[in-house]
Amino acid sequence: MNWGNKLLFTFIVFAAGMFYLVYRSMHTNYELVEKDYYKNELRYQQVIDGTNRVNQLRSAVKLEQTANGITLELPQEMKHKIVSGDIWFYCAYDEKRDKRFSLQVNSEGIQVFLSPAVLPGNYIVKINWSNEGENYFSEKKLTVL
Repeated sequence: MNWGNKLLFTFIVFAAGMFYLVYRSMHTNYELVEKDYYKNELRYQQVIDGTNRVNQLRSAVKLEQTANGITLELPQEMKHKIVSGDIWFYCAYDEKRDKRFSLQVNSEGIQVFLSPAVLPGNYIVKINWSNEGENYFSEKKLTVL
């Protein structure tokens, strides 16, 4: 093999590598955290205020996986109070696993999500609720098995 053939072979391998990289980059799925990211960013002060309110409570939000599913327990101060809000199971690596639920706690401040409702994986659980005109926000990490 003379030097001309080696040079031609090098260019062909280089061009094939570049075409492969372009092909892979065209078929890669790039997801943003949210569709309306910039609009939600402007409302981020509400998240900060809600987090500060949760930090001032005597007890914290509890989130754990049980045999029945996932149990959410709001702080003690929210027991026997009317709360409304939502809970978002955010999966960073797969948008199809994200789940949003309406917050429907019982009088003890507990809500159970049955096992098939949330697929196994790593989640950041964002809990947003309001009570008597005050907004609260908490974020927890959860691994569903």
